[in-house]
Amino acid sequence: MRVIVTRPAAQAADWVIDLRARGVDAVALPLIDIVPVADPSPIVEAWHALAAYRLAMFVSPNAAQLFFASRPAHASWPAQVLAGSPGPGTTRALLALGVPRAQIVEPAPDAAQFDSESLWQQLRAREWRSAKVLIVRGDGGRDWLSQTLREQGAEVTHLSAYRRAPPRFGAAEQVLLDKAIAESESHVWFFSSSEAIDHLAGLAPATTDWRHARALGTHPRIVARARQLGFASVGASRPSVDAVVACIQSIRP
Repeated sequence: MRVIVTRPAAQAADWVIDLRARGVDAVALPLIDIVPVADPSPIVEAWHALAAYRLAMFVSPNAAQLFFASRPAHASWPAQVLAGSPGPGTTRALLALGVPRAQIVEPAPDAAQFDSESLWQQLRAREWRSAKVLIVRGDGGRDWLSQTLREQGAEVTHLSAYRRAPPRFGAAEQVLLDKAIAESESHVWFFSSSEAIDHLAGLAPATTDWRHARALGTHPRIVARARQLGFASVGASRPSVDAVVACIQSIRP
């Protein structure tokens, strides 16, 4: 079976390498394009004010990478500021960008999900009254963590570092999509975002019958969206390579 990795291009490439190293036939078909914001000046301003924040939380590796892409010359991560990460992918990105591990707060390694709720379990014991918090994300997104921090008295600021867009397929990507739809029983769609499923629904022919297609989602919300589209066989997995491989093996015909 071939696994179709639908993450944005940079993360999809890494996943393909890791899955192939474990003997999985994986290919990338990114279903979300990451587009930098047209005006990076708010990001530069956020860097200049960063030392005033108690926490800067990054919703994804893309958020971290594009925030650091606009870092002013000679700027470094302030020693007193925590960097929040919802999961291992974002943590790896922050470490690669030079954030000290001791300042990164992330969900417990055995957390059932890697998301804002699991991150909050590591943050909740801290004092947030009057603390300034920066949340770096795309254009919009879930506000659960923002609301939770505000309920604890924090001053939360959102910063858009990129926007998400539907992918623009070339000939090779269209061939891969058509093949996956025509030969649905020999493919597994690997989803890490409900938005990717929405884009897939818009890219596929309206007559597509998903009842014989297989999917794998890394969060209950994603699993539910895949089933809503029509996937009858949807596995659920934590977003670690070993867990994903085990799930793929369990849904082989």
